[in-house]
Amino acid sequence: MMLSEIKDLLISKFGSEVIVGEEAGVLQPALLIAPSRIAEVCRELRDNEATYFDYLSCLTGVDYGVEAGKFGVVYNLASIPYQTQLTLKISIEHGRDVEDLPTFPSLVDVYKTADWHERETYDLLGIFFEGHPDLRRILLPDDWEGFPMRKDYQAAEYYKGIKID
Repeated sequence: MMLSEIKDLLISKFGSEVIVGEEAGVLQPALLIAPSRIAEVCRELRDNEATYFDYLSCLTGVDYGVEAGKFGVVYNLASIPYQTQLTLKISIEHGRDVEDLPTFPSLVDVYKTADWHERETYDLLGIFFEGHPDLRRILLPDDWEGFPMRKDYQAAEYYKGIKID
């Protein structure tokens, strides 16, 4: 199924507001989805016999930079029986305050593989996934301060008396 056919399927199911943009003519074409609708879009793409995107192969966060003031998530879906792939992206404008994290819906209820992907994205970028059953750090110690993959992250010089920089 082609990207345009998937786009048409989603618009017919959810309305035109579900797709907020499209990245075509690039190495990895993508549909830009309204963030609040990502879980239901993925559930439809997983359960629909015409698409059957049964596997979330990768989920990663994006910090678009301090100037852009935007965070996002990229989802790489695969249909194993149809041997096709699809990229979906969501994003929101959000400030840099680590006390007020950018928030997106969790996909753990749709794809079990989202569990650790979302935890890694939270750990490194400080993106919060609402509805995640156990969102906590996965790579860094629980008391680590900040999110090291953010573009404005300042590495600490010491951690518990050990020089790290």
